[in-house]
Amino acid sequence: MKDFSALLDRLAYTPSRNDKLRLMVDYFASAPDPDRGYALAALTDGLFFRVPFRRIFAEMLEARVDPVLFKLSRDYVGDTAETISLLWPAQEEGQDPPRLADVVERVRHANATEIPQLLTGWLDRLDATGRWAFELLTGALRVGVSARLAKTALAQWSGKPLSEIEEVWHGLTPPYLPLFAWLTDQAPRPDTSGSAVFRPLMLSHAIEDRELTAITPGDFVAEWKWDGIRVQATHQKGEKRLFSRTGDDISGAFPDVVEALPDGVVLDGELLVLRGDDVAPFNDLQQRLNRKTVTAAMLKSHPAHIRLYDLLFEGGEDLRPLPFMERRARLEAWHAKHTPARTDISEVVGFDTVAELEALWTGARETGIEGLMLKRRMSPYLAGRPKGHWYKWKRAPLMIDAVLMYAQRGSGKRSSYYSDYTFGAWREGETGAPELVPVGKSYFGFTDEELKQLDSFVRSNTVDSFGPVRQVAPKLVFEVAFDSVHRSTRHKSGVAMRFPRIHRIRWDKPAAEADTLQAVQALIAD
Repeated sequence: MKDFSALLDRLAYTPSRNDKLRLMVDYFASAPDPDRGYALAALTDGLFFRVPFRRIFAEMLEARVDPVLFKLSRDYVGDTAETISLLWPAQEEGQDPPRLADVVERVRHANATEIPQLLTGWLDRLDATGRWAFELLTGALRVGVSARLAKTALAQWSGKPLSEIEEVWHGLTPPYLPLFAWLTDQAPRPDTSGSAVFRPLMLSHAIEDRELTAITPGDFVAEWKWDGIRVQATHQKGEKRLFSRTGDDISGAFPDVVEALPDGVVLDGELLVLRGDDVAPFNDLQQRLNRKTVTAAMLKSHPAHIRLYDLLFEGGEDLRPLPFMERRARLEAWHAKHTPARTDISEVVGFDTVAELEALWTGARETGIEGLMLKRRMSPYLAGRPKGHWYKWKRAPLMIDAVLMYAQRGSGKRSSYYSDYTFGAWREGETGAPELVPVGKSYFGFTDEELKQLDSFVRSNTVDSFGPVRQVAPKLVFEVAFDSVHRSTRHKSGVAMRFPRIHRIRWDKPAAEADTLQAVQALIAD
């Protein structure tokens, strides 16, 4: 547990991606089995606990710390697990900390009444860093490591291709003993052939002007770029799964599309919500994302649909080496034969000249489409982001001027800065006076030097605070870029932005001259 705690502590305070990789590589190389397997599971959210640990921790602390002190500390720190780690009164010294594997296995097999006693004994034997590492039990590690980054560390450490690690990943479970045996050349690669596992997606590059002018129409086809999320759907050996572009299993949130899949197939497509024949705004799809399960009412009100792009496997045959147009023909023939519910095929858009392509791109926003995809006819399906094969050409962003309303501390290297910003637009209040309502939030789009200036501004212009959040006097204007805006009943303003980012800081512009909510609403594509 001590080594794992040290790893988490260093990861949390290490901003560099390469340095995070180095830390994980060193840990996987030195930690024994099965500790490193459980550490990997914790980093990739693969632990299997279904216990309300945050509530249990809080109840345990109530007997040891004044509840008012705990509440005030929690508001300041902004995280329950970190607050508990700092406030917990360690009692026993000189005892060895528990092994990570022992903690996981004992909690896994304990009943609900035994867990508080187990946790108390371990917390008493650990320092603050070790106690904070118990956040792994809550499934909410905040150390700036994605599942893909952890798999990348495995690839760097072992020398095995990342694509091969991803292909066996969903066929294995913690503590991943067969995986580590293969990575250390002690056993062959785990056999997941024919299983419903994730195959790494082929991704595109944003097209540059020089690349656009060099496009030969006869070598490429175009497709519309739909505003959903990229998914891979698979049904093999009777098992059905739906994966996100990063390999996360999202089947539980979309049983309607998963159940419609015929056997023996792996498909690439865009997950959407449809309203009749029309694609609903992304906000509708977002209502179903990040859910373990979905209600019958949600299935009916937000029907999911996959717009298919590609066919990767059919009947056990791997089609990825084939040229794109051959795979496309196979996809069309397969779809005509099976006609699975809640699917269709993305339209191929014809063009003879680059000028025609530019005209299609220009009209994309008016038709509610995110842009265009350009795919080389002869491209095999290659994992990752190979150059020169697929291009994306997103429509130009929308812009508004918004006023900074709230700021929150960041994480990692930004933990000392107010770097997450909520901004608003003006509307007429109940008294007739103008008031601000939040319309979006962003934490990127500015330089490190600008971050220091913004942090200083927040500290000098705070009018109220709510735990880790500060309310800021309405003085500073952001020029905000975003892809689209949609109606939303979840937000006070009634709108939700898609991919907002700070395009420019308008130190020169008076806040009273920022845009109104009515101007934002006018940008909604109904």
